[in-house]
Amino acid sequence: MQMNTVTDLQEGKEVILEQLKQFISEIIGEEVVEELDISYDSVLTKDLEMGSIEIVSFAKKVNNHYGKKVDFISWLHNMDFNMLVNLSLGSIVDLISNANRK
Repeated sequence: MQMNTVTDLQEGKEVILEQLKQFISEIIGEEVVEELDISYDSVLTKDLEMGSIEIVSFAKKVNNHYGKKVDFISWLHNMDFNMLVNLSLGSIVDLISNANRK
């Protein structure tokens, strides 16, 4: 299924964002997630207060769900520390969305 309109692309990104929110909920707890305003601009370390262990768990979930087509772990591996600390959900959504369009 190929997305070719801006609306389709945006809807696809919303679905991805919701899936990522579910992963975050499984990792840091539903109660915590309910108190947070998780959005496209949320930064994992700052807004969601995820530490390295939580980010590794999140990366595994993303990798298991989206498979080799996304190659999330390699993408993270190529980032420097500053990029990792400022990683937003939007960047991850874009990575997955772009991989799904190929």
